[in-house]
Amino acid sequence: MTLSVITRDEAEADIAEAALWYERRAVGLGAEFVRSVDACFAIISRQPDIFPVVYRQTRMALLRRFPYLVIYRVFPDFVSVVAVVHGRRHPRHWKTRVAE
Repeated sequence: MTLSVITRDEAEADIAEAALWYERRAVGLGAEFVRSVDACFAIISRQPDIFPVVYRQTRMALLRRFPYLVIYRVFPDFVSVVAVVHGRRHPRHWKTRVAE
């Protein structure tokens, strides 16, 4: 079963900010970052339980090639992406986005 992946506005902003940062470093690198995010989303949609729970039923997947984490929650009919953050960012940054 494949679930829909819904990206919260904050996560969309995370992706846009990181893509812009990479694009400023090298032309085309921002697009590669977005492709890496999309590939991770595809895996999550097909196998949402493959990645570990790290906080209050919130799971974390690591992007390939880029040091970013996709933080998401699994619901019966969809997956909600809470954040896409650099791996060295303090967890407090994304934990505030997880509902009690």
